[in-house]
Amino acid sequence: MVRLSTLSALLSGLGAFANPVHVKRASLQQITNSGISNPTNVGFYMYVPDKLAAKPGVVVAVHYCTGTAQAYYSGSPYATLAEQYGFVVIYPSSPHSGTCWDVSSKASLTHNGGGDSNAIANMVKWAITKYNADTSKVFVTGTSSGAMMTNVLAATYPELFKAAIAYSGVPAGCFVSSSGGVDAWNSTCAQGNSIASPEAWANVVKNMDPGYTGARPKMQIYHGAADTTLLPNNYNETIKQWSGVFGYNYQAPTTTEHNVPQTNYHRYTFGPNLQGIYAIGVGHSVPVQGAEDMKFFGFSGSSATPSSPATPGTTTPAAPAASTPASGGNGGVAQKYEQCGGIGWTGPTTCAAGSTCKKANDWYSQCL
Repeated sequence: MVRLSTLSALLSGLGAFANPVHVKRASLQQITNSGISNPTNVGFYMYVPDKLAAKPGVVVAVHYCTGTAQAYYSGSPYATLAEQYGFVVIYPSSPHSGTCWDVSSKASLTHNGGGDSNAIANMVKWAITKYNADTSKVFVTGTSSGAMMTNVLAATYPELFKAAIAYSGVPAGCFVSSSGGVDAWNSTCAQGNSIASPEAWANVVKNMDPGYTGARPKMQIYHGAADTTLLPNNYNETIKQWSGVFGYNYQAPTTTEHNVPQTNYHRYTFGPNLQGIYAIGVGHSVPVQGAEDMKFFGFSGSSATPSSPATPGTTTPAAPAASTPASGGNGGVAQKYEQCGGIGWTGPTTCAAGSTCKKANDWYSQCL
């Protein structure tokens, strides 16, 4: 005799097949009955193109603070690119006040920890199953707070993602809250004052998914030299973090390309799995470079991918360019961690007592 609990489970399963989730194509759709575990109630939105590939890729596009899934859908090129390349786009929407992402709590900074990152990962797994997606073409990208989440997802779910592109973020774990706060602001990190060695930053990544020894997503990091929200030293620290993960020398990129992908952007390749793009004169945040993203993700020509870097304009054994705006106060003395030199620098060149002006590269020297 079939137990009632077993029968109930069977009927429930049949119901799931009888009423499959239908996602209308060629428009942003909210997914409300996916059945996934969504512990923080992250909004789940998708764009499925009319021209869906037989085994499509999956791109997760993560919005900025004050943004929404709808805003990032409208303001980024990924839906248009999905029609061209046949991939599906997941647009998660933050459940928090101010709509920043939780990149501060232990839950979100831990694999299967029950935070925002866990919810987004479950959306990805659902989409892979739903659309028979190509698991070698699963990617994540985001802007500002979304870039922070991009780095966190690359650290917490390395088995899911093959590549990640962060536009104006901070290192994974940099916004951690000492009190365990959810969606907490970290001024020390935002100001570019969370400084660590590549090895220490790499351990932050590895501790988010302890015991994981498999492949990790290749990373591309964008940041603007005039960013006053998440100061530009966060670019250096993020490059240090992923250099530590991959075993690269963050002070010696293998290639340096000036005015790539556009004027005043400088692209540094540190190895097959890491590139940094530093944008002179650009604030917060760096605009999405959709065509370049498609190259890095492998949907289009591979000239911009780390594994096949374009022929460099110059090659210099220098650290990634960065520029932390100095206050210029205190009698023209740069305080610790502020900029003290570099090409085009017109601010103070003398460091406050206890720190020394150290050259990172031709574009940037910092009081350390």
